[in-house]
Amino acid sequence: MRVTKFTHSCLRVEGGDAVLVVDPGAFSERSALDGADAVLITHEHFDHLDTDALAAALVKHPGLRVYAHPQVLPKLEALAVTAVEAGTEFTAAGFSVRAYGGQHAVIHADIPRIANLGYLISDGAGSVYTPGDSFTVPDEHVDTLFVPLNAPWMKLSEAIDFVRAVKPDRAFALHDYLLTDTGAQVSDGHLERLGGTRYAHVAPGTTLD
Repeated sequence: MRVTKFTHSCLRVEGGDAVLVVDPGAFSERSALDGADAVLITHEHFDHLDTDALAAALVKHPGLRVYAHPQVLPKLEALAVTAVEAGTEFTAAGFSVRAYGGQHAVIHADIPRIANLGYLISDGAGSVYTPGDSFTVPDEHVDTLFVPLNAPWMKLSEAIDFVRAVKPDRAFALHDYLLTDTGAQVSDGHLERLGGTRYAHVAPGTTLD
């Protein structure tokens, strides 16, 4: 399994000839979708879901499969989408996937919460977990965790406690586009010291084995 981190919250997971993309949003590069066989959407916010990019990818690859929570389907009316909910286990682009969570983290009490899913992706030899906009802890071992680093709905202490709760073999930063380089260095330092596992903040385009 190879995972390429694209800008903000987009991941491209590859194994053999299969390509699975998670959260191709407005901040991420459209090239993440090149040759994709399947796409997982955690929730409907624009930084995780670029409907125009998905539509363009579907023209190039009509067999592209998209998986999302039922509440996201109205945003994807022009696409063939498979509805999944928390607890659903399915196969996408040859990878085993289990959905977790159900709700987006609270931004403010005056803002209604929306559906959000985290996805645990496995190939039999390793696993990757990406939580979307939440800190939902899966009930299975996680080899590689992608941890949100900055957002209107979170504070750094929550990210640290999330890594501690998941106990992954290693962790990488996600949801980082709104941070300055200086701000990221400060947050990274705390996660490196306090997360309890190997942690790194990698540049967009970095591929991890």
